[in-house]
Amino acid sequence: MTKRNRKRRASGYRLPPRIEEYRRSSAEFRARKPAASIPQRRVILVGFGFSLLCAGMALILWLPPHSLVQDLRSRGVDAVATVTAVDNKPKYVKVRLVSSPEAGNEVKLSDYAGMYPDTRTGDAMAVTYDPEKPYRILQRSWVKDPPTSLHTCLVAALGLFFLVMTVFVIIRRRKILRMTEIPGPEAVSLTKP
Repeated sequence: MTKRNRKRRASGYRLPPRIEEYRRSSAEFRARKPAASIPQRRVILVGFGFSLLCAGMALILWLPPHSLVQDLRSRGVDAVATVTAVDNKPKYVKVRLVSSPEAGNEVKLSDYAGMYPDTRTGDAMAVTYDPEKPYRILQRSWVKDPPTSLHTCLVAALGLFFLVMTVFVIIRRRKILRMTEIPGPEAVSLTKP
């Protein structure tokens, strides 16, 4: 008593109803949902470019004032100065050193990231200057505790924003490309040839 193996003909084979239902529902879903556009590589490159540009600008805005403060902390000389001239913008603040070996010299106060202290002509001010280069001079309180540069913080935050958005675009691009690589049910052959 042997059982005969009956081979079904490919033409006589019908798919189970759940497969037909799945095909029909996936076709309706594709028809309703528009295809997602793939972010182009140049968008990613531009995002990275902007983030690098912002990082470079933040370094350019941060490094010179930081190095000035570090130099004045290491080898600066404290002195008292009198403010002789202040521009109303302010674009400069001129001071005359009163109590130092450089007494009597009139020097423009160095800016810290484009900022000058709020002062008036005739005010006395404690300053720290570099004895080798007396034109490198800052208000003493700024040498001890430098003010926060809003420009530098904004540019750094903008660079971080561009970097995060670029990473988001990369993740989205990879997700879309993976979804398009998965074969649909129409491409799968359920019968043997």
